[in-house]
Order: sequence, then C-alpha cells, then structure tokens
Amino acid sequence: MKTQVKALVVGGGAVGTSIAYHLARAGWSDVMLIERDELTAGSTWHAAGLLPLFNMSYATTHIHKYSVDFYKTLEDETGLNAGFYVVGNLRMAQTKERMDEYMLYASTAETCGVPYEWMTPAQIKDRWPLVRTEDLEGAIYHPTDGYINPADVTMAMAKGARQRGVAIERKWQADGFEWKGDHWDVTLTKMVERGGNLVPGDEQVTVSAEHVVTASGNHAQRTARMLGIKMPAIPVEHQYIVTEPDPALVDWRKAGNPEHPVLRDADAKWYVREERGGWILGPYERNAPARFEYSVPDSFRADLFPLDLERIEEEYMSMIHRIPSSETVGLKDDYNGPICYTPDGNPLVGPAPGLRNMWLAEGFSFGITAAGGTGYYLAQLMVEGEAEIDMASLDPKRYSSNWMTTEFAARKNEECYEHVYILHHPDEEREACRPLRTAPAYDRQKARGAQFGFVNGWERPNYFGPLDAPDSFDHDARSFRRGGWWQHAVDEAKAIREGVGLIDATAFSKHVVKGPGATAFLDWFTCNKLPKVGRINLTYALTSNGTTRTEYTIVRRAENEYYCVSAGAWTEYDADFLRKAAEDKMEEFGYIEIQDVTTQWGVFAIAGPKSRDVLAEVIKDAEPETALSNKRFPWLSARDIELGMCPVRAIRVAYTGELGWELHHPIEMQNYLFDLLEQAGEKHGMKLVGARAQNWLRQEKSYRAFGNELGRDATPLEADLPRFVDLSKEFHGKAKLEETGIRSKCCTLLIDGPADADPWGREALYTPDGTRVGRLTSGGYSVAFEKSIGMGYVKPELAVEGTKLKVKMQDKLWDATVTCDSPYDPKNETIRKDG
Repeated sequence: MKTQVKALVVGGGAVGTSIAYHLARAGWSDVMLIERDELTAGSTWHAAGLLPLFNMSYATTHIHKYSVDFYKTLEDETGLNAGFYVVGNLRMAQTKERMDEYMLYASTAETCGVPYEWMTPAQIKDRWPLVRTEDLEGAIYHPTDGYINPADVTMAMAKGARQRGVAIERKWQADGFEWKGDHWDVTLTKMVERGGNLVPGDEQVTVSAEHVVTASGNHAQRTARMLGIKMPAIPVEHQYIVTEPDPALVDWRKAGNPEHPVLRDADAKWYVREERGGWILGPYERNAPARFEYSVPDSFRADLFPLDLERIEEEYMSMIHRIPSSETVGLKDDYNGPICYTPDGNPLVGPAPGLRNMWLAEGFSFGITAAGGTGYYLAQLMVEGEAEIDMASLDPKRYSSNWMTTEFAARKNEECYEHVYILHHPDEEREACRPLRTAPAYDRQKARGAQFGFVNGWERPNYFGPLDAPDSFDHDARSFRRGGWWQHAVDEAKAIREGVGLIDATAFSKHVVKGPGATAFLDWFTCNKLPKVGRINLTYALTSNGTTRTEYTIVRRAENEYYCVSAGAWTEYDADFLRKAAEDKMEEFGYIEIQDVTTQWGVFAIAGPKSRDVLAEVIKDAEPETALSNKRFPWLSARDIELGMCPVRAIRVAYTGELGWELHHPIEMQNYLFDLLEQAGEKHGMKLVGARAQNWLRQEKSYRAFGNELGRDATPLEADLPRFVDLSKEFHGKAKLEETGIRSKCCTLLIDGPADADPWGREALYTPDGTRVGRLTSGGYSVAFEKSIGMGYVKPELAVEGTKLKVKMQDKLWDATVTCDSPYDPKNETIRKDG
C-alpha cells in the first residue's frame, strides 16, 4: 500500500470510485481509494440503479446529465459493460398542477441541454397498452435515460480509475485524520472477518495525503465526528419490491415489443420498471424512519432491514391500479436498505467547513444518478480551483454547525424522503423542525399574519396574509402560477413604492473584520474601493477564477474596523471563506480578527417615500428635524443613531430601491424597536412587508442577488457591474477576471407573460426565431410596470436595451424585452431624496 499520495478518497461506492476516476483523468496521477469492505458494499449494492434526469436544481441537473452521458462511454474505455439500459423515463401526471410542475422543470432542462418530449394519455396508451391512462393528464418523457446496474457501473469506473493509475485498496478503514499544516495524516486500520462481522484488526498504517475526499455514504456521521464537524447526512429506509413475472408483460416482450421505460407516477409516489418479466416497485411513502443517526453497527454490512409492507400498502395498490396486469402477480424479492439523505435532498459536495484540503461528497439520495457528475465537477473544484458550474447550492456549509443538530437532520431527512414525489412548488415551504431559529419579533409578526420562509434555519417573513387565516394558509396559497399569496405581495410592494414598509432582515449574515491588517486584507480580498470611515460600499470577494464568491455591503466604522453584511442564507459559507483567506494573509498584512456577529444584531429595513417621516417620529437627536437629511445622513453612509431608547447602527441603503435605511440593532431590543416603529408608522400607513415583495422590487432596480445573478460561474463584469470593480488596484482573482472576458452578460427583462403566472427565475430565453440564447436567474412581478419581470444571462450582444427575446413559460414562448439597467428610477432620484 502507498503511504504518501496526492489525494486519498475514502469510500468505494459509486460516488467514491467516480471521484477517484475523475481526479486521475484531470491529471492527478497519485490517487488512492480505500474501502472498508468491498467495493459497492454500502448503499450502492441495493440501489435500484435509476437515472432520473428530472431535477429542479440547475447545478444538480448538470450533474445528472453528465452522469447519463458519461456512463454510456465506459464500455468503450474499460471493456466492461456498465449495464446501462436506455429505455427512457416516463413521468406521468394525474393533475394539471403536476403538469405545471413538469412545464417549469422542462424549461430548466432546456437550459442544461436535457432532451424531453410531451405525451398525452392517448399516446401513452397507444405506445404502452399495459398502462392505465384514463385518469392521467399527460406525461413528460426523457428518451435518453433509463436504468443501470449499480455494481457494474461502479466496477467499470474502478477499472477506468486503475487504468489511469489509481490505487484501490479494500478492507481498510479510516480511523483518524490529522492535519499537519500541508497534508493530512490518515490512520488506516485493516478490517478482518470475525463471526460474520467486519471488525478492525491489529494492522495499522498512516497515509500522508495532500487532499482527502470523504465519500463514506452511510458512515457519514462517523466521518463527521472524526473530523470534528457536523453534516446532516443521515440515511433513511428505502424499500422496493420485485414481483414474479407478469404474464401480460412476458407476452408483450415475446411479441417483439420494446422494454417499458421507467414509469413514474409522481402523484402516487412511486417508480416502476421491468425486471426479468416482472416489475420493480419503489415507493416514497410516509413514515420511513431515519437510521444510523450516530453510527453504523459493525454487524451491518451489505445488510437490509425487515420489510414493512403495511407502510407501502397505498403505493402498492396504486401500482396495481396503474398496471392492472400486476394484480395477480406474486412478490419475488424485497429490499429495505439505508439511503443517505440531506434536509433539502441535494448532496454535500465541496470543501469541509474549517478544514484545509478536506473535501466532502456525502448525503447522496440519488447516488447512482449523481456519481458520475459529482466526480467530474468535484475534480474541477480540486484541480482547477472552481467548477464550470456554480456548486454553491451543494456546498456542505449551507447547513451551519452553529445551529444544525443530529435531531434536525434526522427529522428533516425523513421529511425530504417523503417529499420526493410531493409537488415541488417554487414557493414551497416545508414544515418539519420549524420554527427553530426565531428573531425576538417572530411572535409579533406571526400575530400580524406573517407567513414565514426558512433561511439558514431562520424564520423570515415571506409575506403577510389575512389575520383570520389558519396556519395552513401558506400551504394552500402555493402554486406554480400566481398563488394565493400573490396579491398580498403586490400590496406590500405598492406600499413601499407609494408609502412606507418595514422588512425584517435579521437573517443577514454579519461579520466584523478588524485589527492592524484589516484594511490591507479587505482591500486585497474585495474588488471595489474600500469606503471611508462612516461610509459604505457594495463589493465582491472573488474566487481564484475571478468569479463571484460573496457579495458584501461593507460599513467602515473606524480606520481598521469594518462591519460586513452578506446574504442570510450563507453565513458559514461566507465565514469559512473569510477566515481562511485572513489566515493566509495574516503574515503579509498583520493581525486580522474575524467575528461572526450575526446573532447579536437584528435588522429592520424601512423603505418608501414616507420612511423618513416615520423615523423622524422616534429619532432622538439635538436637531431631529435635520438628523435624517442628505446633509447629515447622505445616501450610502452609516451613522449610530438613537430611536427611542434603542441604539441603532443605521445604514442609508435600501434593497428595494426606495428612500430607506437598514436599522441594525441589538437583538435583545428588537421587540422594543418593533413596537416603537409600528406605533410611529401607524399614522403614515406603514405596512409590514415580506421577502417576496422585496425580491420583486429589487429586480425593478436590477439589483443582483447572490445565488441568482451572482455566483461562481460568472464574474462581476459578466454580471454587468463594472462600477463595483476597481481595476486600478490588485485584488484576489483579478488576473482571471480580466482573462475571462465577457462570455455572457446579465440583463433585466420586462415580460408580457400569461395573465395568471410570472417567471420564477428558472426559464430558458430565446430569440424570436426560436434559438436558445440564455436563461433567467430571477423572476417575478413588477408593480411599477404592471407586468412580469426577470433577470438573467444572455449572449453579450443581446444584453442591449430594446432587444426582443422570448421566455419559455408553461411550455409557450412569451415576448420579453431587454430593458435598461434599473428600469425603475434609473437615475436613483427617489433613493437620494432629501428631507
């Protein structure tokens, strides 16, 4: 066995072997993979091997598509048949709302180059007469995917890895990780058979690895404990059954007919495929329990749990309804095994929080589908510094160790399993483990009709519904079109444009950067000029490839003290990047102190033409009549003020593009401040406003959002933000930013869409002649223009005001026009309004 390698991959399932293969293919010749048992001994061996391309995530869709394409090439390279049966995938719909879901997905699929076809019930019946169709609305059909043999594809990738120089060692368990400053020392223990169990033996070795990747599957919690981190990768039971041969199916195939596609009745919560003349049924039922919350017993190897047929009775009966010939067929085999999940269903792929050169690839609920693409894109992250797609949505740090617990992960993973086939509304909010993180004013806002969204564990108002609505109103209001919440958001947006609104922005991430080296560090770390003391600036921290890693509003409080505000969903993601960068530069720039103060400061954003009037009611100042004037408190400045008895760090900025302030306050005083502002705002008609209206308003101002327009697949110049990039100074990522140029460009579009729907930010963009030229990254409704609005990326030559385009919504093309940057108040006259 090697004792010194460039990269060590821990885990020999489909994901681990793919990572080892792709690292070698990317040029790392010294790679080793270890597996504690045999290759495929984890969840890989009992996986059903389906390859569903259907996914609402842009990044995950790319990953799945790569896998499907890649697996088809393995036999030519390795000589091993990966067992890929390209039979297609038929996803059926019993309701019009389900077809709406498919149409929204289809537009995302187009942006990733995934082929699909629409089928009517009659077409389904004509092609596959064994399927009952009279109660269907239709289906979406993927002709290029199907299913694969998980063991065969894993072995093919393993052989391809070996051919490229990867060493694969079986029966070795990782028992310890120690960072030595420039490499990891990994303690490996030889596993031995004792009484049918696999247990640690006496032989140990230490392997030095510059990089380590963990793909430990069901053993993720053990891995996390050894690394001293938390991750919400916990298995959930998944069972499927195999029937005896179905005579009708056998006759169908004997007649020379092709194999059925993988059948998915999403409304019935199951998939079915052919298996040796019979059927495999895989349900996603309620009450499937999480397992191995802390560790996998040594006695559990390639084992299964007892089948719980009562739990899947409803799904089994619905299969008989959909395929009537299966009613008299007996059961042949059953499987109930652990499949790892995460709370949102996306795997954890990327750098481990707080650690150097430690990479996670854990929590794969669709591991066979994702394995190929994960290896490809993770290898890009490790070898080149960034992947060609933005992988932030899969980053392990989206679940912060500050609040995420084992209990949370287990319960949310059970919910995620149950929701595999539940309608994935773009405005969906799931209920398990909530509320968890609440700002003090949560109860007050709930009493005023707040319907909350989940952001990094926080409860944040999405909108304010009717006071007499039951708690289920938000669920009832969801839709793929304009849901029941839409009019409430319209009223809230109008309140800010015409009067005044108050937004709870407490979830913002907040960091203090200070110390002798703070100024030199932040000047290098971000691409814009640093503000003067008492002023603020919008700026970006870039990746090594010159793309956008983090957006900051920086408030300079003293010569070497800065208050940095960033997106609420990404607190640990931002903190980890900030701390590691500061550590790297401490010797060069001097001492730098980083403090995460997110939970110390609440934030209310007050905005609208009357916002100054409301604040004037409660501000305590020697000259209250001028305290908020442009002369004393200009746009893009920050001041410490007193509102009643509450000390406030006030920032003259508004994400809505109206006159307004962010009011950062000690979080323990939040209820006092809320009551004070509410009382002062009553005579001015102040309205409580949620995140959905704010999202619409910021698009009217062309304000880019991190995770939408801003990400690791586009530079700030491609986001069309040259005013926030100071090319006269040196900063991290500058050379790559200049080298990249403008591959595509961000623009804002006004859309003449359907009367009952707006874009969600996942839609494909076309020229009038039907050529696909880009995609939306945000979407919504504009109260200023009374039509749909969106932001997105197109070819640079098309990102010009007046360009006519088309946007794909509900499987139709609708007229869209590229508008000027900041179509609402392009000269910023409203936001600069004096008092």
